Amino acid sequence: MQAPVSYKLMRQQLWLSAHRCVFWEEEKALIVSDLHFGKTGHFRKAGIAVPQAVYKEDLQRLVHLIQYFQPKQLIVVGDLFHSHQNKELELFQRWRYDFAGLPIHLVKGNHDILHASWYRQCDIHVADEELQIGNFRFRHDLDEIGPGSSQYFFSGHIHPGVRIRGAAKQSLSFPCFYFAKDFCVLPAFSRFTGIALVQPDFEENVFAIVNDHIVQLQ
Repeated sequence: MQAPVSYKLMRQQLWLSAHRCVFWEEEKALIVSDLHFGKTGHFRKAGIAVPQAVYKEDLQRLVHLIQYFQPKQLIVVGDLFHSHQNKELELFQRWRYDFAGLPIHLVKGNHDILHASWYRQCDIHVADEELQIGNFRFRHDLDEIGPGSSQYFFSGHIHPGVRIRGAAKQSLSFPCFYFAKDFCVLPAFSRFTGIALVQPDFEENVFAIVNDHIVQLQ
């Protein structure tokens, strides 16, 4: 595992991991977005042969990050789950019982459509639109915020990516952390997702995730 990359923001110490998460040191919080647990099962139910190993790998990667950072809370900025309940979510429930002492805060995303009783059963604290801790605010989708806020937003939803161009007009696209002046868009934690290319301005910071390493582009 590559050592996390330090990033200072509003006098707070963040650590960016190539495994698609942020560790907020002052709050001992592990921040992730767009895990889409249950997505592979949803596809298989529709007759598309997606191997369950994809989902198990994502879940095991989360276990590894919790063991590495030892967070006191887990903040999920939307789309923890993908759709209605399926057998894969039973595996998540067993995982949850193994980490019963870890508070989980979920800002609901457009895919988080499970019944409220299911979240209560898994002891997940749900915020319907926004969670605020200190000067950081967490929303799944940023389409409703205005410019000039004194606080900083973290979001997900779009699965940001960036294109890196090489010789002979060749290019490759990679997921990324996208830090703008007033907000950050987190990469999708799940590797079973597409990406939406972002076009950062000169003063914005982008960290691409390339072969399980973080590369700062600007």
